[in-house]
Formats: sequence, structure tokens, C-alpha cells
Amino acid sequence: MRIRDPQLKRFILDSGLVSRKDIDAAEKLVEKENRTLAEALIATGAMTEDDLRRVESYVLGVPFVSLKDKKIPFEILSLIPEPVARTHNIVAFKKTDNSLEVAMLDTADLPAIDFMKKKLGLKVLPRLTDTESMRGTLQQYQKTLKDEFGDLIAKESSALKIIAEEEGTEVSEEEMKKMAEDLPVVRIVDTLLRHAIIQGASDIHVEPMEEGLLVRYRIDGILHDAMTLPKHAGPTISARIKVLSKLKLDEKRLPQDGRFKMEMEGQKVSFRVSVLPIFFGEKIVMRLLRENRSGYTLEGIGLHGNGLERIHDAMKQTTGIILVTGPTGSGKTTTLYTVLDLLNTPEVNISTIEDPIEYQMPRINQTQVKPDIGFTFANGLRSLMRQDPDIIMVGEIRDQETASLAINAALTGHLVLATVHTNSAAGTVPRLVDMGVETFLLVSTLRVAVGQRLVRKLTESKEPYTLSSSEKTSLGKHVDLDRVLHELKEEGIVKSSATWNSVPFYRPRQSQESNDGFKGRMGIHEILPVTPTLKDLVMTGTTSDAIEAQARKEGMMTMIEDGIFKAALGQTTIEEVLRVISE
Repeated sequence: MRIRDPQLKRFILDSGLVSRKDIDAAEKLVEKENRTLAEALIATGAMTEDDLRRVESYVLGVPFVSLKDKKIPFEILSLIPEPVARTHNIVAFKKTDNSLEVAMLDTADLPAIDFMKKKLGLKVLPRLTDTESMRGTLQQYQKTLKDEFGDLIAKESSALKIIAEEEGTEVSEEEMKKMAEDLPVVRIVDTLLRHAIIQGASDIHVEPMEEGLLVRYRIDGILHDAMTLPKHAGPTISARIKVLSKLKLDEKRLPQDGRFKMEMEGQKVSFRVSVLPIFFGEKIVMRLLRENRSGYTLEGIGLHGNGLERIHDAMKQTTGIILVTGPTGSGKTTTLYTVLDLLNTPEVNISTIEDPIEYQMPRINQTQVKPDIGFTFANGLRSLMRQDPDIIMVGEIRDQETASLAINAALTGHLVLATVHTNSAAGTVPRLVDMGVETFLLVSTLRVAVGQRLVRKLTESKEPYTLSSSEKTSLGKHVDLDRVLHELKEEGIVKSSATWNSVPFYRPRQSQESNDGFKGRMGIHEILPVTPTLKDLVMTGTTSDAIEAQARKEGMMTMIEDGIFKAALGQTTIEEVLRVISE
């Protein structure tokens, strides 16, 4: 049952939830696009979906429940299978002898209610809930699944002991392959990989120790111990991962690199595998690359204000170089892919040379370097130039030859996107000069340099506080607080009369969604445009400190200042920013 438009209009006008002006705007949309009034109110931003659910709850007399931060016993939650719960946004939260209370986002979903009645033989009592409650409750399926993984792996690894003891110290490649295809090890490795995907890990570390085999996951940039397996499981698990990666099973003295893919719930994940011999066996690190990731926006990855405008200005150019810089794992490639996604129109030919190809993008010609057969960044770039590209992406500028070719490509009418390893945006210029690039060529081609790091994002469960005078003094040693406050006022985030005494910061708070109060990561950036003043400065052979000082005079926010800006927005914490900006 749904609320009819006249009934909804009368109720929200009487209650004062929405102004007459907003109702009129929504009704125009109803006539123009043949929508319901509820859909039009959401589309115009007058009400959210959760606002309408609360109205629906009141008008129809369906009770509304909030399940935020509520732990539901797994025996009740699991009465509705996870695929059904996710498809229909329906979760069980309370059970009596003959009835089951279920929370839904749409109580008019009668097929889902009928399915539960027939399956369980119970009276199903629908309740409306909000999006955040539904999201948090659905995550409880995953958390319980993770708990079950530990028992499964302990059970399967006990079966491995017999295999390891039966085989001698010298095992042939054929025997190792047979071991690697044995059911217990297949289950263990498959479980470890799925566990990592569910937790959103970016890397899996399998490390043989003196007493056992340690498995660790890197989640949001921080390594966490996942579990410890018996020491004898090491060789068999190593063999299984080598089989998946098509590596040599009997090679245990030299490092090896490989990759493989797996699909889970429609999500394709590519694993980049590195095997390194260490004292107690072979250490394996697997980098998880989630394929077909698209839909990023520059705002979505953390760019804003003047910095965002500078990136857009550089993207409008048909020639020149856009450089993204930062350490390994700082999100450089994601930033470049986001820019490429925006530039990817039918009018341009885009080619890339990468190591490795991290995300596959439609309509973009992506090439993987293979140094072992002599196909390097420089050779690949030289070949790309003969392919008539308009835009070129170079995965990384590592040497003088690649740098010179990238500069020449920019000089001859191409827009070049590339990454380089330095600590700051200002450091890119001296770094390229050190590689042997002529300064006059560099200043005539470099459009903008972007320095970046990744910080963990706070969840919605967070605790506000304001800075004490001693905290302001301490923070002022690292950051120009006046500049940050000015930017907050410029972008209309705080009132023009605001001071640091009235601007709240936030601390993480443990919640159902996250044990440490953080979930996901975002970028903090510094955007250095190469202005005429900076060009003159670079031509004199100056230092990165002098370049940064001049850029700040011209309005550049440093990474740490951008981090404090985002901490004031409640997106991260001051401590997290200071942890990441370590120099």
C-alpha cells in the first residue's frame, strides 16, 4: 500500500515539513516527467527517502524502527538468507513463537513478505526503517561470516598436517601440484581470498614465522593480523597460490611475480602476486585490484575549491603534462584514472602505458610494460607516439629516457598524464631536473603538479569537540591555521564570523560499522599550477622549498592544510592527517 499524491500533499503541508514553494516545484516535475509526488520531492531535494519513509510510517500506521548500532542475534538475522535480504532490503530483527518482525525500506514489497511467510511458517510483521539502519544491519551478515572463517580454516589446516608429514623434505613439482589441488588447501586459500574481499583489504600478506604462518590484511592503509595458521601449512598454501598465479612450483630460491583473477558476487578482483624467499620459507604478498571501477569524480576523491579549478584548467589544455606525485599506495593511479574518465570522449584517442594495468577502462587503449622482454615505459611510449594519440598516460616516470619522451610528447601536441615518486608537488620539478630534463623544456610543458596522500575516513558515528588553546598552539607549529580558516569561509563551509573556538573537529567512535571508527579512505592534496612567476623561479635552478613558498604566496594549500580542512569538515581526524603527513 502506498500513499496517494493528494493524501501526501495534504499531510506534508499540514505538518509544515515542506514549503508551498517546494510543493509547487515538485508538482511541475510530476506533470513534466510523469512521476509520483514522492519521487518529485526526492528529485528536487525537498525531502530525502528516509523523510518520506517516516511520513509513510505515520500516515499508513506502519511502525518505524531504527536499528542503528543495534546488534541482532545471528540466529534471528539468518532466518532471512543474505541474498534475499540484500535484494529486497528486508532484515529480521525480532522473533516470538509465532511471529517475526522484519525491517524494510519498502513495506509495499508484498512478494518478499509472502516469501518469508511461506518459508518460515511465521506471521511476518513489516516495519519501516531508514537507509543507514538497513546498511548497518546488512553488514552484520559479513561480520558473522568472517567469524565463521576462523573455524573453517582451523578445521581444514588440521587436514594439511597429514599431507605435510607424509611428503619428505624434497618434493617433486608433480607432487607439489597434487598437494596444491587437494581439497583442504583449496578451501583455505579460497576462504582467505574471499575474507580479504569482504573486508575491503588492499593487500594480503602471508608470512612464514618461526612458530606459525601469519596472515595479515592491509585495510584502509593499516596492516591488521587476520589469523595465524600452523607452520606446516606454509609450503602447501604457497604451492596453491603459485598454481593460481602460474608460477614455478619448484623454484624456492628466487623471487617470482604473477597474477590471477577471481569473481565474487559479480565483482571481478585481480590479484597481483609477489613471492619472496625469506629465512623461514616464502613470504607472499597479494595486491587486490578491483576491476571495472568507474564513476569516480574529482570531488569524490577529495578535490575542492581553487585546487579543483586548477585541475579542470589543466584538463582543458590540448598539450602539456599533468603530474601526480606521492609514495606507493597514495592513490596516484586512481586520480589519473578519474581524470582520464572525464577526458574519455568520442572525439579523442587515449592510450596508456602502465605497470600493471590496474583498472580496465572502455574506449581506452591500455598497454602493459614487460621489462623482462625489453618492453619498458620508454619503448612503449616511443611506440605509442606512432599510434596518433591525443592523450597519453604514463604509469610512472622512472628515468631520464621516459621523462624526455614524455616532455617531447607534450611539446608535439599531446596531453600527457603521468606519476612520479616524490614527497610533495613542489618536489616534482627538482626530481625531473635531477633525471636530466632541461628546465626550459619542463617549464614550457608542465601544467600542474598534484601531491597527494590517503587518509582514513570517519564513519557517521563520531564525537565532536573544539580545539583548546594549547592544541591550537601545537597544531599551529605544523599548519597555517589562518589560511585553513580562510578557505573554510571562502567555500561557505563556516560563517564569515567563525573562529577556531566555534569550528568543531571530530574523534572516532566505535560503532557497529567499524571497530576503530574509520571506514574507507579519501585523498588530501596540494595542487601546484606552473604560473609565470614559478616558471621564472624554476629557470634559476631553485629548491623545492622555494617553489613551495612561492606557490603558497599564490594561494596553494599544502597537503597538511588540506587535511586539517577536511578534519574541520568531519571527514577525518587531525591525528590521522598528522600520521599520514610524516615528513
